[in-house]
Amino acid sequence: MTQVTFLGTGAMGARMITNLLRAGFDVTVWNRSEARLSTLVEAGARPASTPAAAASAADIVISMLTDDDASRRVWLEHEAAAVDGLRDDATAIECSSISPAWSRQLAGALRARGAAYVEAPVVGSRPQAEAAQLVHLVGALAADLERVRPVLEASAAVIRHVGSVGTGMAAKLAVNALFAIQVSAFAEVVQALRQAGLSTPEVADLFAGLPVTSPALAGIGSLVAARDDEPRFPIDLVAKDLRYFGEMSAASAGWQVAAAARASFDAAVAAGLGERNINAVVRLPA
Repeated sequence: MTQVTFLGTGAMGARMITNLLRAGFDVTVWNRSEARLSTLVEAGARPASTPAAAASAADIVISMLTDDDASRRVWLEHEAAAVDGLRDDATAIECSSISPAWSRQLAGALRARGAAYVEAPVVGSRPQAEAAQLVHLVGALAADLERVRPVLEASAAVIRHVGSVGTGMAAKLAVNALFAIQVSAFAEVVQALRQAGLSTPEVADLFAGLPVTSPALAGIGSLVAARDDEPRFPIDLVAKDLRYFGEMSAASAGWQVAAAARASFDAAVAAGLGERNINAVVRLPA
């Protein structure tokens, strides 16, 4: 049986681990806060005390972490980092949303230790993870992807091989930037139509039935109308991904729209909305 280790048991990681257990994989888990491990251990996962100890048990090591800093710390800089326990024949999978530059650096560091590397960030949030309907955007050698495909399939509806390492992360950041741009623009539209006399539910209903509204934005409209901003894609993470997208595309003449969206989400973070869902940006004053 393929031995899988999962580093990071946050909202997305825990759901992906549950899917792996349901698919019959033997799973070892590590998290910075051990308190988050209990439910997964009860479901059949085995706990590890350090990233290195967790990695030493695995053929495949997956991480789902917050950002570049967390990824760097867990893989390379922890006092017992995952790289220290990684077997020569293991494959590392980075599912976190990180910058393409760091993903390429990480790939080099892990390959220097003899391990293969696959970046497989996900499109989708907590509901899609629960339903095993995520989309993996993969940057990797084709042979490395095929080796880990059954593990990725445990949580995925689609596995899209974008290209080499770095391209999967670039695609993920672009997807999130496009989504954030739509939500930021919708927030402005909601505010304008409120001033014109429409209620928020009326605005959401209006746009839900129009061909200009994407399915994703229609979903956001429903959340806005219901005043539901329980976190699925928290604003803190939206702002982080827009920052990475800006760094990736700084030389592009087309960065202005995404930069405006980033300013909106940065303002939402500053307003104390960082832990709320992406649609909470509509709370900002006009």
